[in-house]
Amino acid sequence: GARQFSPLIPGSAALEEAASLASLTMLASPGTPERRYQIALALRALAPGAPFTVLAPKDMGGSRLAGELAGFGCDFAESAKRHHRICSGTRPTKLADLEQALQDGAPRLLPDLALWSQPGLFSWNRLDRGTALLLEALPALAGRGADLGCGNGVLAHGVLASSKVTALALVDVDRRAIETARRNTGDSRVSLHWIDVRDGLPFDKLDFAVMNPPFHDAGAEDKGLGRLFIERASGVLRTGGQLWMVANRHLPYEAVLKPLFRRVSAEVERDGFKVIAAVK
Repeated sequence: GARQFSPLIPGSAALEEAASLASLTMLASPGTPERRYQIALALRALAPGAPFTVLAPKDMGGSRLAGELAGFGCDFAESAKRHHRICSGTRPTKLADLEQALQDGAPRLLPDLALWSQPGLFSWNRLDRGTALLLEALPALAGRGADLGCGNGVLAHGVLASSKVTALALVDVDRRAIETARRNTGDSRVSLHWIDVRDGLPFDKLDFAVMNPPFHDAGAEDKGLGRLFIERASGVLRTGGQLWMVANRHLPYEAVLKPLFRRVSAEVERDGFKVIAAVK
């Protein structure tokens, strides 16, 4: 009967909108602004006196949990198991210093990029070098396309600059990415899809796809994730459709691309990244 609030599980409820929860258990994120924001949201959503448990790996934020919870005015007991720090307590009637944590972790407009973003998103406060290289290399695309793993929509801006693009599906597993991408695009050609690429895609016969595929899952390198993105892109493209992607130079994606695409070429290699174009 528990409710799921993770922004990384499509269909979950938004913790930002929750109130009077009877209890809460949270695996906290490693990044400090994101983690403090999550804990502040959780405490705000809990009913006074309701029990909570917050845990995190010791070397990924767990060593800071006790100090952060104490700073919010909580009484709790701390324990350790399997390299995690675990803090369990009850929500006090009066909380301290929530507003600063909520402000620090909230979506905000980045003046340098003129884009909305939020701590916790990939390269949330700067333009990733790989994405910048892909934007530089992209031709003027046309027709219907998709941005797989769209993040806050920075790559979509480059794609939508072409008036020949008629539709662009933005796909991401992170609700926060979809919400900021919605703010950043504001284009009638865009559709937004809060889904996990691993579960399949709800469209096909596209003219193009673009992506800077992830290769980490839960903090660990996972080359299989990038391979799956390539397979999914191939599955939704029409014959003759184009895939444009960027990856770290050391990742061996060419071996995955060549059986699926008629032509594969490295367009640019620089600064440890490579831009690959492939035609189905």
